Amino acid sequence: MTEDTNANETNVIATQLIIKRAVEIICGKWRLTIIHLLRQEKLRYNEIKRLIPEISEKVLVHELRQLVELGLLTKQSFNEMPPRVEYMLTDKGRKILPVIDLLREVGPEFM
Repeated sequence: MTEDTNANETNVIATQLIIKRAVEIICGKWRLTIIHLLRQEKLRYNEIKRLIPEISEKVLVHELRQLVELGLLTKQSFNEMPPRVEYMLTDKGRKILPVIDLLREVGPEFM
């Protein structure tokens, strides 16, 4: 094999790994919806739950926790009664918004 062929194979493998990881991160059933809801403003847990009535409490808690751990959201807790928690997108999370916009544009073709 030539050096160019090896470089091309290395680039293809690197690209495949990057795509695989990105899909793992964004492909929870509700993740893109949650990210989309947070595009304009911070939201509290109950606001997110109200905007996605089909999601169970258990799944919403899990997805929010995962998105925070992945660095796509931040969670701010306030020491108030009743307790208040707000979620917002990080810069890393904002990088997914163009993907959502593209899906919104292409999606009607598959309806």
